[in-house]
Amino acid sequence: MKTPINDIRAAGVTAELSRWIVGLSGTDIPNEVRREGLRTFVNWVGCAVGGAHHETVDRALAAVKPFSGKATSTILGRPERLDALHAALVNGISSHVLDYDDTHLKTIIHPAGPVASALLALAEYQEINGADLLTALVIGVEVECRIGNSVYPAHYDRGWHITGTAGVFGAAAAVGKILELNETQMSWAMGLAASQSSGLREMFGTMTKSFHPGRAAQNGMFAALLAQSNYDSSLQAIEAPRGFANVMSDKQDYNEILGDLGTRWEAALNSYKPFACGIVIHPTIDGCQQIREEIGERARNIKTVELVTHPLVLELTNKHTPKTGLEAKFSVYHAAASALLYGDGAPTAFTDEMANSPEIINLRDRISAVADPDCHEASVTIKITFSDDSILTKHVERAIGSSERPLSDAQIDTKFLVQSGLVVGEEQAKSVLDICWKLESLDNCGQIAQVAATQ
Repeated sequence: MKTPINDIRAAGVTAELSRWIVGLSGTDIPNEVRREGLRTFVNWVGCAVGGAHHETVDRALAAVKPFSGKATSTILGRPERLDALHAALVNGISSHVLDYDDTHLKTIIHPAGPVASALLALAEYQEINGADLLTALVIGVEVECRIGNSVYPAHYDRGWHITGTAGVFGAAAAVGKILELNETQMSWAMGLAASQSSGLREMFGTMTKSFHPGRAAQNGMFAALLAQSNYDSSLQAIEAPRGFANVMSDKQDYNEILGDLGTRWEAALNSYKPFACGIVIHPTIDGCQQIREEIGERARNIKTVELVTHPLVLELTNKHTPKTGLEAKFSVYHAAASALLYGDGAPTAFTDEMANSPEIINLRDRISAVADPDCHEASVTIKITFSDDSILTKHVERAIGSSERPLSDAQIDTKFLVQSGLVVGEEQAKSVLDICWKLESLDNCGQIAQVAATQ
């Protein structure tokens, strides 16, 4: 007997969210939200190209290339092409491996990796115009952030990497929107996404961290494709007693998912990293860079550095002796030393060479940090004691890249050109940046991936 697919046969969170996704048109999204969606996309492409030559991407490609189907979709910043599902995986890895991508500050989700990686890979498999892709991107970001809000922080505190676990819903919603799923199919896609929700914080500081958004992109796309073929699932996958929220979190606030849909936009709250590491370290880097500008080579005369930070800083980045560049991204001590000695918080600060630099290690060993629950997540106090026992104190009230000090379009451009220029060269990086900002006017946004490919 053929499965009925024309209406939702259950009321609930998953059904209502699916109904909203299916019914939303591009004109329902306010211009300022679409503009933030465009900034999200531009920043994501720069990060994907910037990470393209990392050894993590090399190893992922070596593993999946023998199993790829028809090569339809580009790996940004590289000559390889894979089938759309594997391209979504690898571009998701590439976009996150430098830890330089976007952040939804309320949940610490990196929204673009799962969603944009899936959409652009699909855009080379079937033609998608830029306006529709941007609409789907905003929807995907909105869905994953709302689902993230509903379970954060309890879900994160359990040890789940929320970019992977919530991101799969965003990718499924975005691809499902492009595929024009009906309401029941969209609910099935949410259920299929819920069954593939994964990612553990234990993996931070390893290659597997960037695997999470890549896998979320691939799994979310697969969920939507299965649903398009009427592959069914529970219609209450998010809220059921044995569904996503109840199994994976001690908190379930479904108003965060359904409340003010279409009027309160989580996608408008996205932020963009000025530094290539965990965002909780950014206040420290910001303050240490300011100190470096003030003291110059006196940085070589530092005796001790004392940091007073938010507790999450030490929970996430308390690695005293990182051995690799990926581990260094989760060391507030390494980040502070690099910023004080070289003024650096870019990807060049977080390489294997820098992690093992004798000069960095020497200063790193003289840096201490304490947690203060009254310290804001975007704040830090830094106390420098010099070899002559003089003291300099710097307080950063809100770090650059925070909601109070967001990156401008020009700063996003600079970030894009610097990191992608190292991979594809200055001229090609400019061409990719230019076409990204023109996204909404493109008849076929697969052109973006092709412009970002190398020979």
